[in-house]
Amino acid sequence: MSVDRDSRHRQSAGKLGLVLRPLAEGDEADLLRIHTTPEVMRWWDHPADGFPWEEPESTRWTIEVDGEVAGLIQVWEESEPKYRHATIDLFLDPAVHDRGWGTEAIRRVVRHLIDERGHHRITIDPAVANLAAIRTYEKVGFRTVGVMRRYERDVGAGGWHDSLLMELLAGEEGK
Repeated sequence: MSVDRDSRHRQSAGKLGLVLRPLAEGDEADLLRIHTTPEVMRWWDHPADGFPWEEPESTRWTIEVDGEVAGLIQVWEESEPKYRHATIDLFLDPAVHDRGWGTEAIRRVVRHLIDERGHHRITIDPAVANLAAIRTYEKVGFRTVGVMRRYERDVGAGGWHDSLLMELLAGEEGK
């Protein structure tokens, strides 16, 4: 995958200016600032205690655009051979929305999961109302499998909302 192990090394392949690198000490303030923007909190809710280190079972990368922290992308992998698959989630700074950075970040992670990690199926579960995210996932090749009713708590736990179950199978990636 086009992931930089050293943040000083910049990837030239793919969309220029986009770097995915392992989450590192020092990313917390920028990621927390982005996470608490109204546009991100609408879908991600309030950051959990210990964010961005509170999910050790997930692999997280910092998304950089033109050398600045611009978001986070994470993967959770099911290791049971009978059910092996991976799940992706991400958020981007609203200041860089609508420029193709999310599409490119997802595309790189999907390639990594299929080519390097051996997954044949990747899932993602956006809220039904998150139309911009759904369009982005469709550009990469994700297809809607169905609606998961009252799947996720609303911000502030005041109710529930529906989410889509979307998946991409190896060989179905958008170009």
